[in-house]
Amino acid sequence: MKTVDSTAKGISYVTFTLLLALYFALVVNIPIYKELVHIFSDLDQVKIGFIITIPIFFFAALNFLFNLFSWPWISKPFFIFLLITSGMVSYASYNYGTLFDTDMITNIVETDTSEASSYLSAYSVIWTIVMGVIPALLVFKLKFKPLKGQWLRFTLTKMVSMLASLAVIAVIAGLYYQDYASVGRNNSYLKKIIIPTQYVYAMSSYVKENYLSTPEPYREIGADAKQSEVALKQAQEKPTLLLFVLGETARTQNYQINGYERETNPYTSKLDVISFQDVSSCGTATAVSVPCMFSQLPRSDFDRSKADNQDNALDIMQRADIDLMWKDNDGGDKGVAHKINKMDVDRNEQNTLCNGDTCYDMALLDNLDDQISSMKGNRVVALHLIGSHGPTYFQRYPKDKAFFQPDCPRADIENCSIEQIRNSYDNTIRYTDFVLDQTITKLKTLEDKYNTAMIYVSDHGESLGENGLFLHGMPYGLAPDFQKRVPMMLWMSPGFKQAKHINTDCLAQEAKQTATHSHDNIFHSLLGIMDVETNAYDGKLDIFKTCRQSI
Repeated sequence: MKTVDSTAKGISYVTFTLLLALYFALVVNIPIYKELVHIFSDLDQVKIGFIITIPIFFFAALNFLFNLFSWPWISKPFFIFLLITSGMVSYASYNYGTLFDTDMITNIVETDTSEASSYLSAYSVIWTIVMGVIPALLVFKLKFKPLKGQWLRFTLTKMVSMLASLAVIAVIAGLYYQDYASVGRNNSYLKKIIIPTQYVYAMSSYVKENYLSTPEPYREIGADAKQSEVALKQAQEKPTLLLFVLGETARTQNYQINGYERETNPYTSKLDVISFQDVSSCGTATAVSVPCMFSQLPRSDFDRSKADNQDNALDIMQRADIDLMWKDNDGGDKGVAHKINKMDVDRNEQNTLCNGDTCYDMALLDNLDDQISSMKGNRVVALHLIGSHGPTYFQRYPKDKAFFQPDCPRADIENCSIEQIRNSYDNTIRYTDFVLDQTITKLKTLEDKYNTAMIYVSDHGESLGENGLFLHGMPYGLAPDFQKRVPMMLWMSPGFKQAKHINTDCLAQEAKQTATHSHDNIFHSLLGIMDVETNAYDGKLDIFKTCRQSI
């Protein structure tokens, strides 16, 4: 009878799990220690013993959890994946303050190659290699002690390790429960920083919602939609042309036209535009805000899967025989333009507006005249800007538009000063302002053919280092106003104002009101201003309704 050599080379699964838990507790989770330093610095007094137990608590908790997955044939592939992804998460959390909830996972999954490449830098690659890839390679080469004939001993040892972890947690809870409870209650977001539990939970939730759940039956909204008789008559005589310009990552706090001290709106500030002073976004990421603003669902009830399975404002306008087109320079429509004519700016081109990877937003205006003329009747054209999408802000504007200096000409913005980041971001806002000016100029040249107007609104805002946060995507309840307050501007030709019976003084006054407008207004305002008659329309949410009058 053969016996197993207890001295066989290799590491035991229990020891492997202990070392892995120690690595995650002390190294991978440095983002939460960074955040705790900020929290403790604001407290009058913190117990030293409490501080010392925090990494011990993480170590014990992770050892318990990791033992659940530390089995033959499972350990290596599972923990290799966990290490590499955790290295990426650690980089984003530490340098940008990113929290990985389900909405963030959705945003990542729906990010195209060009957008994803903007996050790559030597610093991010080195961080991921050192933090995740090298440890993953060590795990790959690791040899475990054979378990033949020792499964009972293996299982008992694993149970002892897990029970010991629970005992450590119990002791810490007995000594410092009140401290943990206090910090946890006052800073509930901390649990979203812990690696890998939070992002693994978010990924599993995403997979469950999108692949393991039964899709909701598609719901038709506005089946009765039709244009008013007046609108149909105007479509024959002089059609309405509305350009809906969807911005990206622009925050209202950096708009000169809304009170910002820097000259970020030198072009539109000289035009007859109406700027809405206080507009809140539906989300803090494109994957949420774009579907939400076109949905009948308000932010308070918004659910992406539900919104994807029912008609949106574009679908209803098309049903009412309004001709629509979506032109994109920002990696996709997030499913909202699935039934209408779509086209993308070819970012593979090499010219004055495109570098083979990304294009400036002025590329959206190329051939726009011909594209509009090929449409029929009253028409709506959506232009999806790349706007101020970071972290490669410097790629959003040409060098001759780099007004604020010094800027940050690199992707790893964490290695630039706050002044450089702010300058680069403000350059993107200023360039978007230029694009809007050129869009309005084009509309003016078309006034003899159409009653023209432009609505501009951004999908969400951006953090530029305030409280250590960068970029966007924070859970809405935790996100600062910088990520939730967005610009919204309106320009109308004289013909449009007359055809729609709009009192501009009234509308300008409406725009000055605070805490009254949001993305919830978009769905109903589009239907209202295009004179679509349907039971899906709610006049109380139409920004134009109170300022339209008979003449």
